Amino acid sequence: MSNINTLNRRNFLKKTIGAAAAASVFPSIIPSSAWSAAENVLPGNRITLGFIGLGKQGGGLLRGFLNMPGFHVVAVCDVDELKMNIAKKRVEDFYTEKQSDSSYKGCAAYRDFREILARKDIDAVVIATPDHWHAIPVIMAARAGKDIYCEKPLSLTIAEARAMVNEVRRYERVFQTGSMQRSDGKFRLACELVQNGYIGDLQTVRVSIRTGFIPHPIVCELPGEPKPSELDWDMWLGPAPARPYNSILAPPVNYNGWPHWRDYIDYSGGGMTDWGAHHFDIAQWGMGMDHSGPVEIIPPDGKDHELLTYRYANGVVLTTDFDNNRILFTGTKGTVDVNRQYLHTTPEKLVTQKIGANEIHLYESNNHKLDWLQAIYNRSKPVSDIEIGCRSVTVCHLGNIAVQLNRPLNWDPEKEVFVDDDEANRFLSRSKRSPWRI
Repeated sequence: MSNINTLNRRNFLKKTIGAAAAASVFPSIIPSSAWSAAENVLPGNRITLGFIGLGKQGGGLLRGFLNMPGFHVVAVCDVDELKMNIAKKRVEDFYTEKQSDSSYKGCAAYRDFREILARKDIDAVVIATPDHWHAIPVIMAARAGKDIYCEKPLSLTIAEARAMVNEVRRYERVFQTGSMQRSDGKFRLACELVQNGYIGDLQTVRVSIRTGFIPHPIVCELPGEPKPSELDWDMWLGPAPARPYNSILAPPVNYNGWPHWRDYIDYSGGGMTDWGAHHFDIAQWGMGMDHSGPVEIIPPDGKDHELLTYRYANGVVLTTDFDNNRILFTGTKGTVDVNRQYLHTTPEKLVTQKIGANEIHLYESNNHKLDWLQAIYNRSKPVSDIEIGCRSVTVCHLGNIAVQLNRPLNWDPEKEVFVDDDEANRFLSRSKRSPWRI
């Protein structure tokens, strides 16, 4: 990294993190007081960022990180030339306004993410590609010495997720999974109430996923369409099987909705890995299962199990439906019901409960991006460290595999294999199209 441990950078990070954190619990725009501190420090003393993937989610992350003092965006990358150039202009316009420099042209633009990783002056990368393009850039970024922020769900397969953890640990990188609900105080308090026994012994967890995507992924049979000239379709596919272009998979730059590549098994895991990655993550947090997982997965059978069901070794049962958008913890003495809009409890007074000094306190982050910045500075694990991202997405994948095989599965969360089940274990990984390999 470029002089990350120098005194100038250390003092700068302390100043800007403090100013930004004080601005708001969950700020979207950092005030001018924080920017004034940042503007007095040369960009080379900030954490320099490269962005890989600039669709709807990547564009939103770019806007957010531009407004975070302590970071400096120097490069963008997308396989769609129009999206790439729009992002480049957004960065340059932003810094031109902040620096009052009409000649600012400091943002490079690339079609191939490997060019960003090859730059020694880039400290960290933000990856917001489709899910099938998470593992390879993450692993290559770790090997290139970059710290990493990668969108959820972490991976396309369980084996990919573990390989990503292994490489991030090997190269001692700071990795934040984009499971930003962990940086929302409602979810943290909900999980602290559960872990500290305020609802008694936890018995069940209900994960309700509201999704605009197919719950479980399907095989892509979309017809071929003429490919836009600005799109490198072969690079978009990357490790996925070759197939003709279709705009549903890679919509044009003026498309206002969410792309539906998430519906198809070659690129994602449907609703299970979309909103499911958020909500299973909170379920695991509340259960204290950040480094473990279920031991049995039972698909809906229309009889004894109406819903997709997970059983944990401690006896807790987790069920999943696609009718709502929340996580409901039920114990012997009460409930905790939480989503992004509310936190409801029974007894009702629990919603104002103060967690005592000697009770369990979970990692406190009030801003996902600033938490990553602080972790980079400290060389520590952030709130959604890669191991957490791995365990959360594994729960999503396990459900999809059980539904696809349409039978109960036994899972060993320590060894991360299905127990005495060769057929199911073949679903842990997938072959990748040449020349892309992990």
